[in-house]
Amino acid sequence: MYPEIQPYAHGYLNTEDGHHVYWELCGNPQGKPAIFLHGGPGGGCSPAHRRLFNPERYKVLLFDQRGCGRSSPHASLDNNTTWHLVSDMERLRTEVLEAEKMLVFGGSWGSTLALAYAQRHPRHVSELILRGIFTVRREELRWFYQEGASWLFPDYWEDYLAPIPPEERHDLIAAYRRRLTGSDRTAQLQAAHAWTQWESRTITLRPSSAHQQDHAADESALAFARIENHYFVNQGFMEEGQLLRDAHLLHDIPGVIVQGRYDACTPARTAWALHQAWPQAEFHLIDDAGHAFDEPGILAQLIAATDKFSESRQNHPAPSP
Repeated sequence: MYPEIQPYAHGYLNTEDGHHVYWELCGNPQGKPAIFLHGGPGGGCSPAHRRLFNPERYKVLLFDQRGCGRSSPHASLDNNTTWHLVSDMERLRTEVLEAEKMLVFGGSWGSTLALAYAQRHPRHVSELILRGIFTVRREELRWFYQEGASWLFPDYWEDYLAPIPPEERHDLIAAYRRRLTGSDRTAQLQAAHAWTQWESRTITLRPSSAHQQDHAADESALAFARIENHYFVNQGFMEEGQLLRDAHLLHDIPGVIVQGRYDACTPARTAWALHQAWPQAEFHLIDDAGHAFDEPGILAQLIAATDKFSESRQNHPAPSP
């Protein structure tokens, strides 16, 4: 990755419907506009995400999506849907990036949000870089949260099941919903940590203690689990299969898809389906990688993609009001 950098500007977007969304700008104020979309939903940005872009060539906007990270109110589910986030991106593009077009970079849930934004606003996307493809279809949710990945990690799965009594295990996402939104703080935190640890333990091809500490604190685990579960109960607030169905809207957008072959969180089948629906994009299936963006083979392709697109450095200023 590129060396560590600090933001040169930061602030909060007042959404006018109860949220204040934290944003920051990094890199070159005159560089190519780009926006980074973190995972989860509910994950928040980290300093490492700034390091995916050449700071001399890019003007990068990172933001913590509604309810998580440095945004407030913490763990709020009110007015928190995919389409609220797409609306936030549009305001950030015009009011903060001040760009007509921007490169959109997203991994995991960030790939979902990137696809949703690009399909609604294709003329404002200069390029797409997507990693660990996730489209919130029922079969994808069932694989990771009901049965599928459980066969690969039976020991970790027992800890995921622990907060849920046997009579509720036929629909684990709904059972977690009741606890994560309930009034019993102890049960809420128990569910939050179990949900979060399940993902943290399975995100890499090889065990990673660093990833398992990502949401170890109570408040971080609660935001991650509550918001993720809220989106998944509602299937991302989209029609079944919508993002693959509408992939034809991306055909004029240059893109790169990077996927770990042994990704247990978002299996390669979905990335392959997107590759078939959007054949114009470069497709990289990394044989010795799981889900995390910082696994060596995945990271190398992501850096290569941002470097490649940095050669098209035209800044696209937003039109004057």
